[in-house]
Formats: sequence, structure tokens, C-alpha cells
Amino acid sequence: MDCNRMVIMNSVNEETYYFGQRKLAWFAGSMKKDYIEAGSWDDKAKAVPYSVYREFALNPAPIGKTLGISEKGDPIWVDIPPKTKHQLITEAEDKKSGLMQGAREVISPLQDAIDLEMATQEETQKLTAWKRYRVLLNRLDTSNAPDIDWPKKP
Repeated sequence: MDCNRMVIMNSVNEETYYFGQRKLAWFAGSMKKDYIEAGSWDDKAKAVPYSVYREFALNPAPIGKTLGISEKGDPIWVDIPPKTKHQLITEAEDKKSGLMQGAREVISPLQDAIDLEMATQEETQKLTAWKRYRVLLNRLDTSNAPDIDWPKKP
């Protein structure tokens, strides 16, 4: 069993790997012809030692880092850039939409109880609180992201 593992590890280490500088992508040298035929080969691809391939392609990026490229064209870990204003707004809009949907799901059966004159006092109070929450959510201006004062759920 150990012999089989050793053969597999040796065959992997003998593969030539390329780091695509334009696309920040990895390419197996044994498949170069296929990449070229498919139009996906990076003409700036650079052969790298297996140890580099292992570090950057087979392991997760350190926290707060992403794959980048050095001035020499080598793979390096770089800081993840801060989110753009547009990304922050989009995230806030998605969060707001999800919270509104959640509020609708709570409000609907409570409103049914009111409409059918079957609501308990507790359900009536709960409905009022959830409607107030939904109004406050609806009034939020997501263009202020990330500085948004989200209302607390009832």
C-alpha cells in the first residue's frame, strides 16, 4: 500500500505546473496542448516548482489573503482588497431583502389570525411589533452601507 502511495506522489511531483500570470490560474503541463486547443492557455504562463504549486494551488489562502502576482510574475499571497462601495451596497440590499422576506413570513399567519378574528392578545402584540420592524427595515437607505443601523428583530 505504501509503495502505491509513493508512486502516486512521485508521478504528481514529476508533473510540470504553470502559473498563468494573466489569469492567476494553474495549468498542468501535461495538458498544455488541450489548454491551447480550448483557447484557455495563458501565454504568460510560467513553469513553477511543485513546492510553489503545492503552496499556492493546493492549500487554502491564509486568512485575509488572496492569490496575487509578484513583480517577477510569481504567485504570492496579497491582502484581499477592501470591498467597493457598490459591493457593500449590494450586500446591504441582499441582507435587507432577506430580512424583509423573513418578516413577511412571520407577519402572514399573524395577520390571518387577526383577519379571522382568532388572534390572541399575544399574537396581536406580536403582529404590531413585526409590522413596526418591517416598516423600519423598509425605510433603511442601503446607499449608506456599511454604516447602517439595522433595526432589531422583535
